Amino acid sequence: MQFERIGNIVKIVSGGTPSRGISEYWGGKIPWVKISDMISRYVDKTEEYITEEGLNNSATKILPKGTLLISIFATVGRTAILGLNASTNQAIVGLIPKSKDIDIQFLKYVLDSEIESLKYRSRGVAQNNINTSILSDIKIPLPSLEEQKQIAHILDKADALRQKRKQSIQLLDDYLKSVFYNMFGDPVINNKKWNLAKFSDVGTLDRGRSKHRPRNAPHLLGGKYPLIQTGDIANSKGYIRFFSQTYSDEGLKQSKMWKKGTLCITIAANIAKTGILTFDACFTDSVVGFIPNSKTNVEYIQYWLSYLQKRLEDTAPESAQKNINLEILRKLIVPIPPISLQNQFANIFEQVEQTKSKMEESLKEIDNLFNSLMNKFFGK
Repeated sequence: MQFERIGNIVKIVSGGTPSRGISEYWGGKIPWVKISDMISRYVDKTEEYITEEGLNNSATKILPKGTLLISIFATVGRTAILGLNASTNQAIVGLIPKSKDIDIQFLKYVLDSEIESLKYRSRGVAQNNINTSILSDIKIPLPSLEEQKQIAHILDKADALRQKRKQSIQLLDDYLKSVFYNMFGDPVINNKKWNLAKFSDVGTLDRGRSKHRPRNAPHLLGGKYPLIQTGDIANSKGYIRFFSQTYSDEGLKQSKMWKKGTLCITIAANIAKTGILTFDACFTDSVVGFIPNSKTNVEYIQYWLSYLQKRLEDTAPESAQKNINLEILRKLIVPIPPISLQNQFANIFEQVEQTKSKMEESLKEIDNLFNSLMNKFFGK
């Protein structure tokens, strides 16, 4: 297969930012793309707009609809196709084919396959970035236009399956949120006027134990006792089903084993992220364990905390890293609906999570299929 330098087949156009200090440059009719606008395949709208004056007094340029965008600063390698004529900031460049023999969808998939390489090349800089010279020198496979379209069509079908599965998972999350709100109202303002209690009065709240940081004491690791860390909780999506570290017998001696069903709450780095243990496990003092009493259950408490998570994160004291302490949690005020209603929600919660878990496994299989196709077409 023929390989070509990107710089030989596309025109690379850099972006720019009009001065923020000049109000006449902003609020016009020209869409101005930031990386945060590149959230799907096509950019059809932007958060900010600039004026003709802003365009003429900055490095940014108008790019035509159909231009392939790629981020080169901070978030490196994100791609999207312009669905409208627009300008971009300096963190994004536009790739405009020099001939009609380039299929833009194919080019997007090729660059998506290069993302890890681009990230690697961006390392070692204060803020990860690549320059247009690096981008221009990348060699990519370039079959005939007909083959490009065939490859893009196959990948489109596989990607559509991925997107549908992701949408189904999101619908389940939206359904659960709707169920909670219908049953209990808004837990922040307590519009259903449930009785209130301190968090410390509806169960036991205690920090995990770790007299020594595992990274500073490798002899504590490598045994048979699961060790849950803040990242495991933040990525758990409700239930903690996996772990990446274990304690040895020595590790267990300076820690504590928590029972299956404990609600884990992060209090450092990731603030107020939660996950319910599906097995007995230890965790460090950057995690708090909650065990409910007869007034409540962990599913209700977990969902109640999800409403407070952003507020707790935003107000967390910051030293080397953000954190909250056990006393902040204990003083939180919890609406207490009847336990029968909470249990009804817990049953629905568990059923939805089981369905979601199956869908996520299916999504992994579809992702593997998509990645194998990408490797088949673009692997080196």
